[in-house]
Amino acid sequence: MEKFHPLSNLDRYQVILASGSPRRKELLELLDIAFSVDTSHSVDETVPSDVAVDSIPAYLSKLKAEAYPLSAGDNKLVITADTVVILDGKLLGKPKSREGAIEMLNLLQGRTQRVVTGVTIRTAAGCETWSAESEVEFAELTCEEIEYYIDKYQPLDKAGAYGIQEWIGAAAISGIRGSFYNVMGLPVHRLYNALKKY
Repeated sequence: MEKFHPLSNLDRYQVILASGSPRRKELLELLDIAFSVDTSHSVDETVPSDVAVDSIPAYLSKLKAEAYPLSAGDNKLVITADTVVILDGKLLGKPKSREGAIEMLNLLQGRTQRVVTGVTIRTAAGCETWSAESEVEFAELTCEEIEYYIDKYQPLDKAGAYGIQEWIGAAAISGIRGSFYNVMGLPVHRLYNALKKY
């Protein structure tokens, strides 16, 4: 008797995660599907000025997916994503330096920010793009705590200068509304339900 797998419909595809994020790879692995990582098709991530802040992650995830060459009849299914932190209607991307990371965490501490991830699923038949949002409440942090986190965990590759799965998530995040995994970089529950349709 053939064993049940909730995403056996994906067996006809070569699933590709087009992201170099180790966190997204780890999260996609939670769905127990076979996939490969391919970051060979990079794009210019310049966003036009008329794209609303909330729409930037979806815009970028679609841009990344469309950079991947697919031809008619191709059996590849490409997943791309982009995550941003939004505070007071402004985008907080990845910090460029230690000082920039300190500045970002000083802005976030004691506040609630929104984390938005745009996800695109693309096959030869077409693509779909959507966004997921979570609200993250930060407790107050001292300068020493902020510097401890930055110096130990080096979060310069993370939007908003923090990774919720690290020390700061345990010590300083007092509440989340929405998906925890979305804050890490991939809303896997929603992705799982989307993939069931393929």
